[in-house]
Amino acid sequence: MKVLLVAHRYPPRHHAGVEVYTAGLARALVRRGHRVEIFCADKDVARADRTLLRREHEGLPVHELVNNLLHDDLRESFLWAPAEEAFERVLDAARPEVVHFTHLLYLSLGCALRAKARGIAAIYTLHDFWLQCARFGQRLRDDDEVCHELEPAICARCIAALPFAQRGLERRAAPWVARVKRATGLDLSPALRAGARAARALRSSPASDEPSAAAVADAARALAEREAFVKGPFAAALHALVTPSRFLHAEFLRWGLPAEKLRQLRSGIDVRELVEKRTARSGPVRVAFLGTVVPHKGAHVLLEAWAQLEPGDAAVLRIYGNTSYRPEYVAKLRSRADSLGVELRGAVPHARIAEVLGEIDLLVVPSIWYENSPLIIQEALALRTPLLVSDLGGMRELVEEGVSGWRFRAGDAADLARALRAVLAAPERLSALYPRGPLHPRTIEEDAADLEALYGEAIAALAPGGKR
Repeated sequence: MKVLLVAHRYPPRHHAGVEVYTAGLARALVRRGHRVEIFCADKDVARADRTLLRREHEGLPVHELVNNLLHDDLRESFLWAPAEEAFERVLDAARPEVVHFTHLLYLSLGCALRAKARGIAAIYTLHDFWLQCARFGQRLRDDDEVCHELEPAICARCIAALPFAQRGLERRAAPWVARVKRATGLDLSPALRAGARAARALRSSPASDEPSAAAVADAARALAEREAFVKGPFAAALHALVTPSRFLHAEFLRWGLPAEKLRQLRSGIDVRELVEKRTARSGPVRVAFLGTVVPHKGAHVLLEAWAQLEPGDAAVLRIYGNTSYRPEYVAKLRSRADSLGVELRGAVPHARIAEVLGEIDLLVVPSIWYENSPLIIQEALALRTPLLVSDLGGMRELVEEGVSGWRFRAGDAADLARALRAVLAAPERLSALYPRGPLHPRTIEEDAADLEALYGEAIAALAPGGKR
């Protein structure tokens, strides 16, 4: 079977959950005898915008569209003709029998309709809430508050304030940076990013970022169009929308996606890469955060909880993760961490995840947004790493109290401090977890087998006499 996997970004430059999952699925499908190619996007102002490049990763063809976010209209952030045209060129080159979308951020929802127009079967995996939340699919407002309900007026104001496109210095200078790189090989993009950050820091006041009434009204219209498109033509173009958690399935069903299109199928992980490397504890309890250091991942909640403890020599806390995305947040977090004697250790390459998980006694996942099926939790389960997680979204489903760890109220530093005190008061509780051994999550091999069946079903539905 010829399969085209479509993701917003792809390794080796990007290693967040969707990218890691998509690459793992590609490898598993190849092992099952399928031919796999990838279509993705990347933002890189050192390359000409809208350029479609071909490269290889792990022996597989990767078609990468440069999207430097030089949009003129909010609608281009979800329906962007250049991405659809590039997608059609990839369809011409790859000639897939089925397209599996794992994310379309930085691409276009219209890609699904382009596949349908060519009679190519397509499915979409819902890794987050991007289909219903245009702000990166996290259901978080610009003040990092969780949207427990979707309210159109709040969404419109939030999206109107969203920097959906390059602005100012970055927008003006990006074409020149690409030309210099092409002509001389000199990459000025780091200097451009630094200059843009400095310019943003010098802006007069946060009030200047408040969207106008006209901008809010336009955002409201755009979001209404987006929702109608997703629930109508987009969903109709797909054979199935896969939901990796019960929580996500219920939320999208409640939102109005057609029940007959939703298929619950938990995403698998590549357990072959997870060789247990546990080191015995002979000193303090080793507590850790492992994830991107941004507000919605909740590292600040963990630090506030830690400040309420008096761990002394009983415990140490380390924070691992990429610190490049929100420098103002990271600066405040670093200052707070220093005052508490907590180490910020930087990002961990995915190849070292098993090693790091083996060096800690308790992994805290304090996310304040509706995580779907976090890869790090599944990896911890496979490696018998005790967990303490927010009682929210898909995280709640994955951690069984007293078996693989415990849960606490999301965003509640006091409740997290309570849970941490209970562990530090009786650390032997950590050793009592996983009484039946590793809780192997669903493997990528099992996932690929089920998806293979779904692909076949989607292809058959398009055959003469097939039932779509």
